[in-house]
Amino acid sequence: MNLSETWFMEGFIDFELQKYRLLAYLQEVNKYFTETKLYPQLSDTIFHYNNLVAFRDNKRFLQDQFPKRMDQINMQKLEVVYENMLQDDGVMQELEHIIQYGIDELKTTIDNGAGIYDFVEKKLEIQPVGIVPLYKNEGYILLQYGDYSEIRGYAYNISLFEHQNARYKGVKLTYMQSWRRSFTNTYPSIKLDIIRSNRILPNPAVYSIEFPFSIPLDETLLPIAKRELVRFIEFDKAA
Repeated sequence: MNLSETWFMEGFIDFELQKYRLLAYLQEVNKYFTETKLYPQLSDTIFHYNNLVAFRDNKRFLQDQFPKRMDQINMQKLEVVYENMLQDDGVMQELEHIIQYGIDELKTTIDNGAGIYDFVEKKLEIQPVGIVPLYKNEGYILLQYGDYSEIRGYAYNISLFEHQNARYKGVKLTYMQSWRRSFTNTYPSIKLDIIRSNRILPNPAVYSIEFPFSIPLDETLLPIAKRELVRFIEFDKAA
C-alpha cells in the first residue's frame, strides 16, 4: 500500500478516515521492517514525515519549503485547496489533529526502522584492500555477509549532485561477479584479478565490506553499505 504525498487532506478531512488510512500503510511498512527489509519503506516513511512537519510548521504549501516530489500542477492545486480550508476553522482544526497524529505515528515507525539501520551500521565492517589511491570516487567493493562463502564484487561510482541549497553524494553500484572465498581467493588476490581484467583504473580503490548476519541484500544491506562507504571514504580523506 502506498500513500500519496497529500494523503492527509484528500477526500474528506475526517480524523478517523485518515487515521485508518495511515495505520493501514504503517502496518504494511512494519511488516517489512519485521522481515529486516528497510528500503524503500524507510525512506518513503521519512518522506511522509517531513511532508507533515513542513505543513505543520509552515502552515502553507510554499514551493521553496515543501519537500520536492510533486510537479508544479499538483502544487498549484494544493495551494487552492489550502486557501479554501483557511476559511473554515473547523476543517483546519480537524486537519491539524490529523497531521499531529500522523507525525507521532510516523515517528514511531521511523524509530523502528532506524533501530534496524543502527544495528546493521554498527556491525558493518569496511576495510581498504591494499594501498588506496588518492582518487577514491571510483573503485570496487568486495562484499561478504552471513554464512555465505561467496564474495560479491561491485564497481562503485560516487557522484555529487545538488538539490536546492544542499549538496549530496550518491553512489551507484554495478554488480560484476562473485568469487568463493578460500585460501587462494583472498581480498588481495581478487583485487589483482580485477586489475588484470579492468584496465581503466590501473590502481583502483578497493574496499572489503563484511557483515556477520544473513539479511536481505537489496532491501537492507546494499543501501546501508553504500551510505557507509561514502562516510568511510570521506573520513579517510579528512584524516
